Amino acid sequence: MSTIKLVTEVPGPNSVALVARRDAAVSRGSARLTGIAVASGDGATVTDVDGNTFLDFAGGIGTLAVGHAPPAVVDAIRDQAGRLIHMCSIVSTYAPYVEVCERLNACVPGDFAKKTTLLNSGAEAVETAVKVARAYTGRHALIVFEGAYHGRTNLTLGMTSKYALFKSGFGPFPPEIYRLPFPNPYRRPANMSEDDYVQYCIDQFDHALIAQVAPQAVAAVVVETVQGEGGFLPLPPRFAAHLRARCAEHGMLYVADEVQCGMGRTGRLFAVEHYGLVPDLLVSGKSIAGGMPLAAVTGRAEIMDAPNPGGLGGTYSGNPVACAASLAAIDMLDSPAFQARAVEVGQRIRRQLERLQAEHPEVIGEVRGLGPMLAIELVRDPVSREPDAALTNLITAETLKRGLITIRAGLYSNCLRFLPALTIQDEQIDEGMAVLAEAVTAARAV
Repeated sequence: MSTIKLVTEVPGPNSVALVARRDAAVSRGSARLTGIAVASGDGATVTDVDGNTFLDFAGGIGTLAVGHAPPAVVDAIRDQAGRLIHMCSIVSTYAPYVEVCERLNACVPGDFAKKTTLLNSGAEAVETAVKVARAYTGRHALIVFEGAYHGRTNLTLGMTSKYALFKSGFGPFPPEIYRLPFPNPYRRPANMSEDDYVQYCIDQFDHALIAQVAPQAVAAVVVETVQGEGGFLPLPPRFAAHLRARCAEHGMLYVADEVQCGMGRTGRLFAVEHYGLVPDLLVSGKSIAGGMPLAAVTGRAEIMDAPNPGGLGGTYSGNPVACAASLAAIDMLDSPAFQARAVEVGQRIRRQLERLQAEHPEVIGEVRGLGPMLAIELVRDPVSREPDAALTNLITAETLKRGLITIRAGLYSNCLRFLPALTIQDEQIDEGMAVLAEAVTAARAV
């Protein structure tokens, strides 16, 4: 039985009307990727204000690993809201805040004493990790990477790579940020093996520690374990191991930004677990609270205690309702059964994406990702590998009008990323992949 149910054209008249009101009332800088207006969600689906039901492969851009409105999270929110909606953790202590920090201290990799601080968003958490690193090391410089996305605050925009979409018109940005190559094996030089290319990127990193900034000046190396906006590029294991070793050698902190790739998205609770890698600080967010606004920084206790009292936190940081939601979400995400199912979801989606690539080798350059965090890269030609953002946009439009929500990614905006609820059913995966296949064919015919 089909999950997708379309009763009007897409977008329908009620969506058109509500989106028009949004466009009239909301800054155009607050982007929207579709023309639909959603009324409700359930698992891997959403229903719009016209009564159309869609499969959602965008998943709140990674915030909904446990799906839309999972009963355990909804119950936790209702219970907590009936007792305490807000207090401010600066003013008083409440159990859900403490319990989330205790859970993260226990499950973040590392056999040492850990502490956590809670924030509202991934960008705020990344910025907090930088503050912690600078307070602990007494250093100021940061090393970040091409293709990175770390947020939309001024500091995290300075750390973010994609200029035209995120940064244009918002400078000046903070100093002491050094951007180095991130290995993208698909776009390596044609005459270079993948191993040689990874070694080249390692050599570039080491060269930068002489040519651009001394390691004794670097507070932190901040890196996404799997680049999100950059196009779902996993860190090559040898490159990750080298960064970890250089950080340990020179007293630079290794900060793993797992806002998008953490919390079960790769089939493990944290993506660094695939690498056997222990960061000094780990930033989590998005799916940490089942769709509620919450993020965290977790790390070695002595590092996390470096900022002066009052240097961290905010009015809404660690809101009790968000924390209650997080406890329920983490119960789901941290279970072996959930993670095993996430791996199965990734395998099923990858098989079908690779089959689609075999049918369209001229335009699907690569299928890549880690576990169920997957993307395809669209190109104009398989030899030149010229990015095709226009085709990507056409495909997302074609999937939407057929009842499947997909969104783009990538430094060149030429990737389709797949972030469905990890509770999705096999039949729903197959239905979504069938729609995608129709959409690719239709988009290529335009």
